[in-house]
Amino acid sequence: MISYMDWHSNQWRALLGNGIGRLGHATLLIGGKGLGQREFADQLAALLLCEAPRAASASSAGRPHACGSCPSCHWLSTESHPDFRAVQPEDAGEGDDEAEEKATAVPGKGKKLSSAIKIGAIRALEDFVFVGSHRHGRRVVIIDPAEAMNVHAANALLKILEEPPASVYFILVSCKSRALLPTLRSRCRSLEFSRPSRADAEAWLRNVGSDTRGARFLDVVNGAPATVLEWQHSKLLPAMESVIDSLFALLRSSSADPLALATQWDALLKKEATLSLELLVEATQRWVFDLAQRHAVGEMHYHTAWAGSASGASAPLSGLTRGWRELLRFRRSANHPLNQLLFLEDFATQLVRAVAPADTPAPGKR
Repeated sequence: MISYMDWHSNQWRALLGNGIGRLGHATLLIGGKGLGQREFADQLAALLLCEAPRAASASSAGRPHACGSCPSCHWLSTESHPDFRAVQPEDAGEGDDEAEEKATAVPGKGKKLSSAIKIGAIRALEDFVFVGSHRHGRRVVIIDPAEAMNVHAANALLKILEEPPASVYFILVSCKSRALLPTLRSRCRSLEFSRPSRADAEAWLRNVGSDTRGARFLDVVNGAPATVLEWQHSKLLPAMESVIDSLFALLRSSSADPLALATQWDALLKKEATLSLELLVEATQRWVFDLAQRHAVGEMHYHTAWAGSASGASAPLSGLTRGWRELLRFRRSANHPLNQLLFLEDFATQLVRAVAPADTPAPGKR
């Protein structure tokens, strides 16, 4: 059962205030990553497919919801509902023909995912959309992330949305709605999601069983609680904590060795499958940004839980701002480096140079 997110109350009222019967055939859920759009989409799909939906009440925060016990709810919970499809980026290791024919792509363990939703996945929905429902009720399609559709897939979806059957509902989830075709956005009812309050985010994390360490990372992920939960489920939190600890250790070192740091990170990346090089680079850039902001305004944005570790830091603002700009170029090649260790050595060298005190000689490259 998906836990209800209190900060979605306004979205539920805006979408279903006139009754579920007035819901449009296509809804676009937009907002930053980890704000709960996919959770909202799953709950809306369950409500649309439920055969005994519960009316809005005070206990349900004024929103209707699926009963959770009818045959439809059971099938949906076991990912076997015949009137539901979830479309997402396909498994990259498959042959093109096989991948193009799939209507859904549920990533398996150890499989590398493609970044695109291809036209075959959308075309495969045509029989689902235009043939009758198995349960003689509604049919629901979730596309997540919608911006992953290439132009051919997006145009194929547009054709379906031109004259969709009344009982078919498309729910598109997007963190980058501007990347969608304007004509596609115009066919959807858009619903925007914003960052929850700190209290709401922490309360939700406790409610879903997040450990006490999870709340420390809320600022690291820009206040997105669903991302914190995703990191916890994928065992990523300890790896990210190791990265952050290694960064703050630089401020306590009188002679930081970039090659040793690169070797440490290389070993961590090989050990922790959930930690990507791209994520490590992004985390490091945010850390340098925080040090610069601490110089400028006296506080951090992302690493508030580690603020004490930065006390007494002497990294110069000029070096931090220059270093932050230098580190930006690594972001473009972080997902496909020719040699991971050499990439990390170069990256760590630039980082140590950025945080080195003004009177400390800059580290040289090997």
